[in-house]
Amino acid sequence: MISKKSTSEIDRIRHCCKIVHLVQKKLKPLVEPGICTLELDEVAEKTIISEGGSPAFKGYNDFPASICASNNESVVHGFPCDTPLHEGDILSIDVGVKMNGYFGDGAFTLGVGKITEEKEYLIKTTQRCLTLGIEQMVADGYLGNISHAIQQHAEKSGFSIIREYGGHGIGKKLHESPHINNFGTPEQGPKLKIGHVFCIEPILSMGSPEITHGCDDWTVFTKDRQPAAHFEHTVAITKDGPEILTLQEFSD
Repeated sequence: MISKKSTSEIDRIRHCCKIVHLVQKKLKPLVEPGICTLELDEVAEKTIISEGGSPAFKGYNDFPASICASNNESVVHGFPCDTPLHEGDILSIDVGVKMNGYFGDGAFTLGVGKITEEKEYLIKTTQRCLTLGIEQMVADGYLGNISHAIQQHAEKSGFSIIREYGGHGIGKKLHESPHINNFGTPEQGPKLKIGHVFCIEPILSMGSPEITHGCDDWTVFTKDRQPAAHFEHTVAITKDGPEILTLQEFSD
């Protein structure tokens, strides 16, 4: 069952998402050659706690960190570590916040220093897939419209979709119903309603869609070791259309 959130519930989710956005704003300029993702994790955790929130990922099924940091062929769920990033890497960072019994979640991918045109195109395409998926979040639309919009643009652009992972509902739990595939058929699936709050989360690979898991049982890699990219926003369906909660800032 897909729950509809009240105005007050969306306000609480929105507050969590503002913290997610703040963390992302602090992390992006720090992503340069020589920094390690463990340092980024420390900045994220301090920022979340300073705003009165809790890192949603830390301790979630024993995950050890406040962010997921996945670089190059690492698709999702990478552990922050003390290995320095290198010029030409790409890095995906996923951030989750819990506060007042609700959650916010968001992710982005960016290049480390100068990257190849192919990696740049992968990142831009994944971000465009996110935008196109969000545009389908309208009342009385279908869940399958979101999935189809993402798939159509990804495959038209020459990239593979990592099919084992996707978007999800969010609210009192980090992951709620429904699971939102990044592939699907338009005009299919549940009808979308005002009050639905979803995380739209395209994950694309430059090579094969096949994946494998690392020895930590968390980190997911592309099987052919080609780069992957990942974007995510938390979005509410309102009477005026989709509202991207993870793009909002605290007022001064």
